[in-house]
Amino acid sequence: MPSPELYIIDYRLHDQPRSFIIRLERMDNAEAWHWASCDAGIGIIPKFGREKIRKVSRPMAERYGISQVSWRLSGSRSAPAESEAGEEGQTTQPTL
Repeated sequence: MPSPELYIIDYRLHDQPRSFIIRLERMDNAEAWHWASCDAGIGIIPKFGREKIRKVSRPMAERYGISQVSWRLSGSRSAPAESEAGEEGQTTQPTL
């Protein structure tokens, strides 16, 4: 069983930059979009670790004004600039 890691999630809510730290066992782009939605007050945070909830998808989050979600492992270098992040500039993966 992997041990939880600290991740930093950066995103924009109605063009205002937001950032937070979360401890999870695994992170991917779908998880980052869901947790950014939770931080913005849109998604549901499960009360128990095993509770199954419907996650907020990227298209749904974008309807509520969330954009440019990126994530990285805490302690790693900062997220790349938008011009370095590729065409979409929306998501990044941690550099180890």
